[in-house]
Amino acid sequence: PPTQLPGPQLPHSLPPSRCGLRLNLPCEDAGPRVERKMLVNLLAILPLAIVMIAGPQIISATLIATSQDARRNSLAFLAGVALAITAGTLIAYWVTGLVKTSTRPASQGTFATVIDWLVIVLLVVLMARVFARRKNTAPPKWMGRLQTADARLSFRLGLLLFLVMPTDIITMITVGAYLARHGDPWWHSLPFLLLTLLLAGLPLLILVLLGRRAQALLPTLRDWMSTNSWVVSEIVIVFFLALNIFGG
Repeated sequence: PPTQLPGPQLPHSLPPSRCGLRLNLPCEDAGPRVERKMLVNLLAILPLAIVMIAGPQIISATLIATSQDARRNSLAFLAGVALAITAGTLIAYWVTGLVKTSTRPASQGTFATVIDWLVIVLLVVLMARVFARRKNTAPPKWMGRLQTADARLSFRLGLLLFLVMPTDIITMITVGAYLARHGDPWWHSLPFLLLTLLLAGLPLLILVLLGRRAQALLPTLRDWMSTNSWVVSEIVIVFFLALNIFGG
């Protein structure tokens, strides 16, 4: 029988585009690389939680924490916040993923570029809006009702406040579109949700830990956040913008 000559030996360290997709060879380093990329994407969106609560959101949480039946009202407020953020990021993720799956394979690169630019534009708009409203530190008149709010009003406020605030809408769209564009699962937005809830729940945590002493500390926290939260938000937005531009 004819002698079969051995084929060329291929290195195991070929990049995924060569060893996994074209030559049908196992890519031993592809898995860890993908996992690291997903971890980076997950960590990248976490700081945007600060943008979510800056402004009327943290002020409302503080006022509710100093209202009658503060603990029950604060928990109801956080439940509304959780529902709003879950719905907002899920819708953005679903819409982006739906468009992505309906795009022809040959156009996937163009779609990814469009999403990248969409995220960049949203971040620039968000940064401009935060800067333009930096001097609007006076609480709206409707916040006066929060001192006598009940659980039902607190829940509706948490839900609507995070669904209708332009900064929160832009942030949730950014998070959902960013994850879908990079092919990450939707549940990677859950740490973002939990961190936002933790930050929005800080007044409640202070109330639980400090008791009556929180009555003096919470107004100070509210005033500081009203004055300086825009600076923190801008730093976070610039960080995420640079990551999206230079990080790929």
